[in-house]
Amino acid sequence: MAKASGLGRLAGRAAIITGGARGIGKAICEAYAAEGAAVWVADLHGGEAEDLAEALRETGAEAGGGYCDVRSFDNVRDVVDAAAEAFGHLDILVGNAATLTPAATIEDLEESDWTQALAVNLTGAFHLCKHGLPHLKRNGGGSIILTASQMGRVGNAGSAAYCTTKGALIQLAKTMALDHADDNIRVNTLSPGGTATERLFGRYGSPEGAEKGWGQTMHPLGRLGRPEEMAKGAVFLASEESSFMTGADLLLDGGYSAR
Repeated sequence: MAKASGLGRLAGRAAIITGGARGIGKAICEAYAAEGAAVWVADLHGGEAEDLAEALRETGAEAGGGYCDVRSFDNVRDVVDAAAEAFGHLDILVGNAATLTPAATIEDLEESDWTQALAVNLTGAFHLCKHGLPHLKRNGGGSIILTASQMGRVGNAGSAAYCTTKGALIQLAKTMALDHADDNIRVNTLSPGGTATERLFGRYGSPEGAEKGWGQTMHPLGRLGRPEEMAKGAVFLASEESSFMTGADLLLDGGYSAR
């Protein structure tokens, strides 16, 4: 883990990242801290969020975190308010929480699995933005980043719920970008392709299985992405380097959607 720097590209800024304890979210938290941001790790796995926040503090970063269920309107409000109070302000919202959905056609998909995908992937982002936007506005602006997917652009057999929610996030970001441009708030999506995380390893049984079954066969670059590569995109979207970018989707998919 890189040591936090007060001279980084995000120095003086404060961020909250949902789904921040594992995978891409964890990599974003670490990258933000290394770039000088104060980081609030919000995750359903509250203990892991607290452990990551402690590890970030050991690098010299300002960090906090804990349990967050993005399905809950009230819980997300309380978590966002706690982060803003701890840091004194909020500048960056990263909606990264997502749930696993079984592979199935609509005919076979359980209603509970459809509802869960909407509640976590889409409504969870709504809750974060609903409660986070007033803090960004009070602070004079900021950046909102929603983690979508290349599956928000292309279809994938057996993934109707996932593809639907990720496509909806791209549209949500576009609309919020228009609604809040005058507030000096930029809103974009980050769309990773297949990424080497424990979630994907579990689906394929091992890191090697994921690389062979998904990375090599589906991505023209011949491999899975790395969490730290996605985190670099999230740093870019939060920094002044993307100051003329809003309502856009940053696609980091190894060529998957170009097939």
